[in-house]
Amino acid sequence: MTRAAERHEGLDERALLLAAGLAELAVSTVGSAVGSALGAVRGLLGRSDAGELAGEAERDLAARGRLVLDRYTGLPPAHLETLARLALARQAAADDV
Repeated sequence: MTRAAERHEGLDERALLLAAGLAELAVSTVGSAVGSALGAVRGLLGRSDAGELAGEAERDLAARGRLVLDRYTGLPPAHLETLARLALARQAAADDV
């Protein structure tokens, strides 16, 4: 895989994580919390370390997105675990014969 393809794949994954994190954040802050969040954002825009805060917010959203995706996407069983179960099943079948 070329570096450009790896970078593109990394950007796609990052975008997916950020979108999932933002969706989770939106769902968890429904109602009056949205109004207070907008007030907090207005206050943060005037700060001198806004770039640092934006980077931290991005990392937080990506972490939230990773948690959401891990929670709702089923991972396939580990390859070695599958092989071990298959070997045990074959051994049990051979012992019964």
